[in-house]
Amino acid sequence: MERGKYCYNDVVPFSAMVAMECTNVGLNTLFKAATNQGMSYHVFVVYAYGIAALLLLPSPFFSLRSRVLPPLNFSISYKIFLLGVIGCTSQIMGYTGINYSSPTLASAISNLVPAFTFILALLFRFFLSLSSDSLSCFRQHN
Repeated sequence: MERGKYCYNDVVPFSAMVAMECTNVGLNTLFKAATNQGMSYHVFVVYAYGIAALLLLPSPFFSLRSRVLPPLNFSISYKIFLLGVIGCTSQIMGYTGINYSSPTLASAISNLVPAFTFILALLFRFFLSLSSDSLSCFRQHN
């Protein structure tokens, strides 16, 4: 029992992370080869999103979670649309950068994303704690 729990808690997330990094490097290399042959990076983004949709659409049918979904109101639709626009824009900008440099540089920079996330989390936590302290001081004086 412990061995299965160890595999599920430690090995599976690590394996998923390694697989995603390998996929990212392969996609960057494939993008550079496709654009060198004359493909537009907008078309490449559409193909990448199409393949991702085909791979991800069947996943809810194999999920062990509840089948009850929240209602699709305007707020949720707007958030989905905004995430899609931000994701597509960032992917186009990333591929534009790869077009001007190399997939090796893009892969090296992508390995720094967790470090940037950690630094931003520390900064925002620091600033949020400052703002909550100043707010509590303001409430005590009034």
